[in-house]
Amino acid sequence: MDVEPVAKSGFSSEFFRFLRELAKNNDRGWFNANKSRYLEQVQAPSLAFVRSVGPKLGKVSRHLLADPRPVGGSIMRIYRDTRFSKDKSPYRTSVGIHFMHEATREGAEHLPGFFLHLAPSESWVYAGMWQPEKAMLDQIRHSIVDRTPEWRKVRASVPEVEGESLKRPPPGFDPDHPFVSDLKRKGFTSGLPMKDSEVIAPGFEDRFVAQCKSLDPLNRFLARAVGAAY
Repeated sequence: MDVEPVAKSGFSSEFFRFLRELAKNNDRGWFNANKSRYLEQVQAPSLAFVRSVGPKLGKVSRHLLADPRPVGGSIMRIYRDTRFSKDKSPYRTSVGIHFMHEATREGAEHLPGFFLHLAPSESWVYAGMWQPEKAMLDQIRHSIVDRTPEWRKVRASVPEVEGESLKRPPPGFDPDHPFVSDLKRKGFTSGLPMKDSEVIAPGFEDRFVAQCKSLDPLNRFLARAVGAAY
């Protein structure tokens, strides 16, 4: 069993260096030979980040989970599920850290939360809901119609809202609605990019929480739409 090493404070340049090298050597032989580097330079600071940011993120919403377990917690596994993928590369070349709604512990899915994607030159903080089930999607669409002025404020306060979309407005919705492009969405996310230098600089936890706060209007609207405490 692997023993979790004690993490240094914050992410370092070695974090991104390992991910760049893994992208060039995405095979089990290389990874096994460098697994101690992964545990020390990638996993350990990621777990430390979850522990550190949890209480701070609680000031955004007390309903968000920050779970620092190495397996089954906030950090996505480094191992890819290749069963149904044409890409058989065994390892992720990025780190995903999710801070999801506490109701996920009771089996609820697709509720609002935050996601931190860390990859060399491609790091982002995201908020929103990814591919909610049809019942929730209908609730969100009706909320956009019933609370259009509030949705307009949300759209003005966060970066571009994104999500896979239908080609046509869903049945029963006005094709001339001012936010018809949002009514066609099957997911609602918004994100902010970060430079590698920002991630490895001191105080990254506070910058991350500040970005979550700036994206939070989207989460609050979506949570109210689907009846989730937030």
